[in-house]
Amino acid sequence: MGATIAVNSEDKNTWSGGGNRPFGASYGKMMMWFFIVSDALTFSGFLAAYGLTRFKFIDSWPIADEVFTHFPFLHGVHAPMYYVALMTFILIFSSVTMVLAVDAGHQMKKKKVTIYMFLTIVGGVIFLGSQAWEWKNFIKGSYGAVQTTDGKILQFVTQDGVNEKGEKVFHQVALTDFVVEAHEERVTHTRKNGLWNESGETLPTYSVNEVVSSYNSNADVLIRIEKMDLATKQKIVLSKEEGARYLLNAKQVVEGANLHVNEYGNPIFADFFFFITGFHGFHVFSGVLLNIIIFFNVILGTYERRGHYEMVEKVGLYWHFVDLVWVFVFTFFYLV
Repeated sequence: MGATIAVNSEDKNTWSGGGNRPFGASYGKMMMWFFIVSDALTFSGFLAAYGLTRFKFIDSWPIADEVFTHFPFLHGVHAPMYYVALMTFILIFSSVTMVLAVDAGHQMKKKKVTIYMFLTIVGGVIFLGSQAWEWKNFIKGSYGAVQTTDGKILQFVTQDGVNEKGEKVFHQVALTDFVVEAHEERVTHTRKNGLWNESGETLPTYSVNEVVSSYNSNADVLIRIEKMDLATKQKIVLSKEEGARYLLNAKQVVEGANLHVNEYGNPIFADFFFFITGFHGFHVFSGVLLNIIIFFNVILGTYERRGHYEMVEKVGLYWHFVDLVWVFVFTFFYLV
């Protein structure tokens, strides 16, 4: 004789398919947590790979304070990390507005949910625009450098006095600050004048010969190599004669960074930067799209009719995760 089990349809601790709610969470919220945990493991793997690679090349890794120095509308002003810090603040602030939106949803205050969701979207859009601007400057470059036949990057510096310890202080100079154009004819490799059906890269502003000639004729300009003095935490600056010997193996002038070469130093740094920050940017972009959809649903009164704003809470979990991941990316790439 079979037993009859009575199920109370009003019991909020059961899922529609039967069984108790784990941790008192709805099915949708639990699935969001599963996604967040799996995605956190993915980011952890990427950052662990970055950390191990940086440790392997610790004596030649680019210095973040010398790479991320731009600030909008302040051309030529050395502002290391200022704009990245502002981007981080904006993203964290958007997480605060998301918390306020979720809290307003619990109180069934449609107007406040609408306002805070809109502010969250604005913060996400500003962050994405800022990241695109940061990418543009990273790709374009700040100073320019020379790559040798064995892959070394040579940067150019001038002495800027001495510090309180009596150590020489140098600052990097751009190629445009000392290189004199020789107006020699240079032709970009194209499909018409080069290999069949292939095009070459855009020519840099200066040729190797122009850089070498200008270096030799300017006594104040010295060469700094990628290798770092671990005692002083500064890159090694060569004497004038040593620099001239390094330039004998000059292969090409490098401006900016891409997946093949990087004026700031080790090209693997650029590979990780593009991949990890790009992957995170894709998450922010996805979050902005989700927030826009939820925002319009709030305006249309969809969640008012349902009697709850749980969907705002679920998308809020994702947005907080994206913000938290950026804190780790910011720490690994820009601070450590």
